[in-house]
Formats: sequence, C-alpha cells, structure tokens
Amino acid sequence: MPEITKGLKMPQAETTGRRNRTGGGAARRAERTAPRHEAARFISRNIPNFEILNDEALEIIEYNAETVLEEVGVNFVDNPAALDLWRSVGATVVGERVRIPRGLARKLCSTAPSSYVQHARNPERNVEIGGKTLVLAPVYGPPFVRDLDGGRRYATIADFQNFVRLGYMSKWLHHSGGTVCEPTDIAVNKRHLDMLYAHMTLSDKPYMGSVTEPSRAMDSVAMSKILFGDQFVDDNTVMTSLININSPLTFDSIMMGAMEAYARANQACIVSPFIVGGAMAPVTVAGTLTQVLAEVLAGIAYNQMIRPGAPVIFGAFVTSIDMNSGAPTFGTPEATKILYGAGQLARRMNLPFRSGGGLCGSKLPDAQAAFESANTMNAVLMGGVNFALHACGWLEGGLVSSYEKFVMDADQLGVLHSVAAGIEMDENGQGMDAIHEVGPGGHYLGCAHTQANFKTAFWRSSLLDYRPFETWDEDGAKDTMQLANEKVKRMLAEYVQPAIDPAIDEALVAFMKKRKEAEPDAFY
Repeated sequence: MPEITKGLKMPQAETTGRRNRTGGGAARRAERTAPRHEAARFISRNIPNFEILNDEALEIIEYNAETVLEEVGVNFVDNPAALDLWRSVGATVVGERVRIPRGLARKLCSTAPSSYVQHARNPERNVEIGGKTLVLAPVYGPPFVRDLDGGRRYATIADFQNFVRLGYMSKWLHHSGGTVCEPTDIAVNKRHLDMLYAHMTLSDKPYMGSVTEPSRAMDSVAMSKILFGDQFVDDNTVMTSLININSPLTFDSIMMGAMEAYARANQACIVSPFIVGGAMAPVTVAGTLTQVLAEVLAGIAYNQMIRPGAPVIFGAFVTSIDMNSGAPTFGTPEATKILYGAGQLARRMNLPFRSGGGLCGSKLPDAQAAFESANTMNAVLMGGVNFALHACGWLEGGLVSSYEKFVMDADQLGVLHSVAAGIEMDENGQGMDAIHEVGPGGHYLGCAHTQANFKTAFWRSSLLDYRPFETWDEDGAKDTMQLANEKVKRMLAEYVQPAIDPAIDEALVAFMKKRKEAEPDAFY
C-alpha cells in the first residue's frame, strides 16, 4: 500500500434501503455529518472562443491536408480488412499505403454527430461533449506516481484506486478518466479489468475504456453492459476512449482494432494524433496543423466507415521539442497556437474537440509546473476545447501522476468554471443599488448588496493560503505542495464509496475472474 494511504479506512456508503432500516436520531445525525462531495456540472461557455486564424489561412491548411491525403497518403499497418474497406469507398491502396481522393475523407466524416451525451451510472454526472461545453478529465497514462512522502515510484493498483477516489471527490472534475496511472503490479493483459472496475465502483462519474488491445476494448463494452444493461449500452454512449494515431500518418492495427470495437458498439472515440513538433511533424505551426488535420480526417473517416453516426471527437495532442536535448516541452506559445488553430478546424467540421490539459515538463509540482500547466489550461478554455484530458495530476512530461499536483490542478479548475460563466449583466450584476446606497467616501462591506452576494461573489480556492504572514508562519510556513499533501490525505480519509447494486458488483467480479482465468499472466 503506498505511503500516502497507510492507516486510512475507506468506508462505503450504505444503500438507501439500509439507511431507512436503521432509523433513529443517530442515523439522521450520521447522514447530516457525512462528507458531502459536491460535483460541479460540466462547463457551458458564455464567452467567445479565441480564433487565431482567418478564413484564408484555414482554407490553405484544409487544402494542404487534402493534398497530403491524396498525394502522400496514410499507412494502415497490419490491417487487411481496413485496406479492403478503403478500396471499397474509392481510395487507392498500394501495399499498406492508402491515398484518399480529395473530398472523400471529409464527406465520410460528415456523418459524425456534432455533440453527444456520455452517460454515467449516476445520471446527475452525465456530460454533454460538443458545442459550447467543456468536460474536464484527469491525467492519463503515466507508469510512475509521486507524492511528498514516498517520492517517485512505479504505480500500483492501490495508487490507481486512490486517484479514482480523488477524482470522484474533486468538485470541478467532471470525468473519472481512464488510465490515471499504469498499475504495474498487475499483469499487462489483465490490468484493464481492474482499472475499469475501479472507475465503475469507486466513482459514479463517466469513464474511459481500454484501448491497448482490441479484445480489451471488447471487455470494456462487456463490463459496461453489466453495469448499465445490454440495451442501454446499445442505445447510449457510456464510454469515451482515446485512440492515438502513430504520427506521422500511421494507423496501427491495435489502436484501430480498439476503435473498430468501440465504433461498432456506438461508443465514443477520441481520434487524436500524438505529435511532438519537430520530430513527428514539421517545426512550423501551419505545417503541424496540416498534418493534424490530415490524420484526423483519415481516422474519423475510417471510424464512420465502421459505423456511420458513431460519436467521435477531433483530437489534437501536440507538444514542441527542445532542440538541444530532444525532450518534449509543454506550455509553449507554439503549442498554444496549434491548439487554437486545431479548435477552429474542428469547429469547421462541426465536431467536438479534444486538446490540452495541465501539461508540464517539470519533475515536481513547482513554479515551472504551474506556469506550463496554466498556459495550457487557459488555452483550453479560450480555444473551444470540449474534452480536456490530463486536466489534473500530470507531471514530468506525462511519465508521472502526482498526488499533490492532482489536487492543486483540480482546485484551479474552478477558475475555468468562473471565467467561462462570463459577466452577469442582470440587475444584480450591475450593482447600481449598492452604488446608490454607499455613495461617495463610504464602503461596501456592510451594504445590502454585499450582504446578499458575499457568499458567491468571488471564486475561492479550497487549497491556497491567503492568510496574513504571521498566521501562516505560526502554522508552520507551509508551501503549496505541503498543503496539497495534507489535502490528499484528508480527502482519502473522508472518502465514502458511492453505493452500487450488490448484484451488479458480483457480476462484474465474476466477469473479471473468468477473463483472468482464461489466459496466463503477461508482463510485457
């Protein structure tokens, strides 16, 4: 068990029926004093998107992307069925190279919906993805974790479960995510079952499915049908899963196989190039945007060939590279420009857009991490992103999930909610009664308008320290990382598992047991 969870008891909430049976004042007092985990609704923007490219620039990029598809082409590796499907719609296939006639990919993409609802097992946590909405999901993929007590270490399933708990308890986070860290203490071919089970039982927010092998995507669909019911999953979207393109211009059979499984089941996919600019795409912003669009067009077109109308997201994960060390960099102005431009391209295709996150290259949740993450998250808000993966917890270029940075980032996500709401211009927002009441030389602390609004007038951090120096110093002069470490421990100590139907839980456990017994462990 990781250091951070020693001595912590993880209680489970009682079902409503059990609470009713206990009765009495003690039960009512327990219910009143139980921790309340408020969850904010997904963001609906009341502010305009920032558009960095004019129509002429957008048309040039779109024309160039079509040229790339027609003249350069894309590779579909180890996937003969995909090649046959491309031939059937009029593409030219030579070996594994697919060249797509101008306009064909865009036409195929036109059947994808402009928005969709992803359902959670708690309907109050459902999210809408597309249009003016922004859904925030946590870090995805790191093999390591870090906290102030235990330092940097390989992630375990206990760490994974803790991050799911923290995500469930984070007010401003709308989505439980997917691989919040890679639990290296469980076999590679079986860990997807434990990860999905954690999302399903330790949280009631929406979640992502496995994409590391097509059969694991099918397991994700099967487990979701146990959780929601067969017919509900057939008729609704309950997973949004990440399909990365092997940039430049390569679609491997593993990721495509997972996407095929999800598309056939009407489950959402994020079709996302994974680009380090200068290494996997041109060094220029316009050149990178051209390649991003070409890859997304081909990927979404293929998705819609599998099942027209399946929900899909236009993804763009782009970093630049440090030309001295070769290391990826984050929070740079070039990445911000690409995010803004890709958002415009996605909107011209009438598709939901994924990008950004609390990205940084720092080894610790320090000033570098804060600067780089803030640069990216501000661009997420202004650039019209609809689904932001890595919104909290990302450290060390995506190699580390940080406990302290998770709660630091999750706290600051509240700022996005406030800015996205825009400026209230109703009678209360104008505040004219307050100005009349106070007049010249007075103060507003005691006026009626302030008294009526002070509880909600200003966004407040639940983590940062605004006390006077003397009070802060007497309390130990703690920096933000220490405060975050204390908050992590407090949140995990107060965690109460959301109730789940015991029969569903038993069915999920039985499915996992059967699948795990079907093959030997593999740790590669």
